[in-house]
Amino acid sequence: MASTIVVLKFHSPEGAEQGLAIAVDLQKQHLLEIQDVATVTWPEGKKKPKTVHGLDACGGAWYGAFWGMLIGCIFFAPFLGAAWGAAMGALSAKFADYGVGKDFIENVRGKVTEGSSALFLLVGQVTTDRVVEAFKSAPDFEVISTNLSEDQEEKLKEAFAH
Repeated sequence: MASTIVVLKFHSPEGAEQGLAIAVDLQKQHLLEIQDVATVTWPEGKKKPKTVHGLDACGGAWYGAFWGMLIGCIFFAPFLGAAWGAAMGALSAKFADYGVGKDFIENVRGKVTEGSSALFLLVGQVTTDRVVEAFKSAPDFEVISTNLSEDQEEKLKEAFAH
């Protein structure tokens, strides 16, 4: 089964941590297969967000490089100057090969702003109705997602494997 990247944008800096707790609980119940996870927290008054990836909620060490580059491309390229921005532009074009296009990157960048947070999940098997029900208790959020085909997932693994 192909993996899916799901991004949940929360309207508070604490929301992603609360969403992660729900996702981990769902995984323990075998209702959600988390392959990897990252969080972005952007408190009010901060110029850039704080990121954490490769949490102990799951395995998937090879995704650490992927999350680092994707989150860097989304959130830090605007702060790092023209040369770095050009490199990130080339990288974002490469992400399109893996099912994460420029529109996705710009959409996330535009929505996850100061005073908010985001939960990035790479998921496999999902019991959709139970997951939707569980997330009704989460703080105010919206879903941004992109699907990865099996071919795109394999390309992604090859590109970021150690």
